[in-house]
Amino acid sequence: MKYQSLALYCGSSTGSNPAYAQEAARFGKLCALKQLTLYYGGGSIGLMGAAADACLNHGGKVIGVAPDFFTQGEVLATNLTEMILVKTMSERKQLLEERADAFVIFPGSYGTMDELFEMVTDAQLGMHSKPIVIYNYMGYYDFLIKQLDKFMEEGFLRPFHRCLLIHAENLDELFYKLDTYENTNDRSWLEKIRH
Repeated sequence: MKYQSLALYCGSSTGSNPAYAQEAARFGKLCALKQLTLYYGGGSIGLMGAAADACLNHGGKVIGVAPDFFTQGEVLATNLTEMILVKTMSERKQLLEERADAFVIFPGSYGTMDELFEMVTDAQLGMHSKPIVIYNYMGYYDFLIKQLDKFMEEGFLRPFHRCLLIHAENLDELFYKLDTYENTNDRSWLEKIRH
């Protein structure tokens, strides 16, 4: 797959293990070296800030998309290539979905899961056919991956929809899966739900 940009969904915290922020920084550096535009939530803190700063420090292009009520305090980055302010979190997700060519999910919690499941639901419904990669760094998403398989085993998730969410254990694998991605959605299923 040819792609020129990525949207990163991840925590606004660095977590309890410094390795998470270090890996986010490695990811940001690789985006710069691969000349990929990095879209993200615009934060200056957490894994978001680590990835954005590393990308910028290595000559990359970083575009933040954030709701304007975050402008108070020290939450938003001020050193980005571009900052786009929107009114709501929903607008933020919509704009990131429209602009980015692919989506990468790093460790996070509620907000990250909200973004992940909106992106994959839209992929399921044929609203986009872009890759979504869960980065299972240090096994962070082991239980989520097992739960996705449980959805399928119990008949609540079709196999071709399960395959819309791919996962990687290291950054080399992550970029390889982005490079070789093929959308698995079933066109006949999409036609049935749209007619």
